[in-house]
Amino acid sequence: MFNRIKNNDFTNIVKGRRSVRNYDENIKISKEEISEMVMEASLAPSSANMQPWRVIVVDTPEGKEKLRPLVRFNTLQNDTSSAMLLIFGDTQSYLNAEEIYNTAVEQGKMPAEVRDSQLGMILTMFPTLSNELKVEVAKVDSSLFAMQLMLVARAHGYDTNPMAGFEADQLAKAFDLDEERYAPVMIISIGKAKDEGHETVRLDSEKITFWR
Repeated sequence: MFNRIKNNDFTNIVKGRRSVRNYDENIKISKEEISEMVMEASLAPSSANMQPWRVIVVDTPEGKEKLRPLVRFNTLQNDTSSAMLLIFGDTQSYLNAEEIYNTAVEQGKMPAEVRDSQLGMILTMFPTLSNELKVEVAKVDSSLFAMQLMLVARAHGYDTNPMAGFEADQLAKAFDLDEERYAPVMIISIGKAKDEGHETVRLDSEKITFWR
């Protein structure tokens, strides 16, 4: 991980991030580098470390043609980006709990007794949550991953645009995912900007922070 980082200036990464809609169509990001960026972004935190984010990478003409009618007014990103990253939250991420925690013990990152205690809690509580709560948890955690992915992409020298304007009720089925299990979170376009995104205004912290 982090072998292809081009920009390690945190301030520049955060302040210089823009939502880019038009990309250089001649720039194609390799499968290997996208996989690296996904792995790096997966260092994001999640509830009980269940890592519920799932990513469909749409980078073929056929895939983009299938996606195009589902992205509403975001067709420019679809048509020009190197890839469209469909972010879903897995409401059954607890099925990976044993693999995650057993690996942590094997790598010396967690004592066996802590694993046993955590697994007991996870496998007792998570399956009994309401579907609404499972979706909410999966979406919150996957949003943390998505934000980290956009910053990682910028560190690699690429640009992104997060999108909520898509047919959320059709996305999973269109790309062969179980609609009951996988909740659509957002779509992120990624590539090299042809047109730079414009700088935007942020509210002052005094308007968004409440001290008690």
